[in-house]
Amino acid sequence: MTLINQDTIGSQVLKARQYCENKGARFTLLREKVYELLIKHNGAVGAYELLDELKVTESNAKPATIYRTLDFLMEFGLIHKIESTNAFVACHHFDCHHPVQFLICDLCGEVEEIQSIGLKDTLNKQAKTVGFSVIKQTIEAHGTCARCQ
Repeated sequence: MTLINQDTIGSQVLKARQYCENKGARFTLLREKVYELLIKHNGAVGAYELLDELKVTESNAKPATIYRTLDFLMEFGLIHKIESTNAFVACHHFDCHHPVQFLICDLCGEVEEIQSIGLKDTLNKQAKTVGFSVIKQTIEAHGTCARCQ
């Protein structure tokens, strides 16, 4: 885990709570704890690793507990799922609709989320030529981060 300033974590959790409340959803203590665990990680985290971390404070947590929580957090855009590794990463700008591209370091596991509007436009144009309408777009690029090169 990368060390992140507690004030930054607290402000991100508060922002998420307010966002959910504005959408009419409850940001329960359990959801908050899981979201906070994800914020503390610099890379993507698997559900069972999160479950192990959650059990430190919630000893009765089960796989269904973590999966229901992750489903909620994804539904509200607070986290993203990295499909290629079946892991999850916190989203820090969930209050806007955005296409998602991930740069995933295969050595250290760091995940960097980027937004390339040009890529989205190109994809939409190419899709349109074959009569396809893109609703959601996530692109994952695997490689080596600057620290690991």
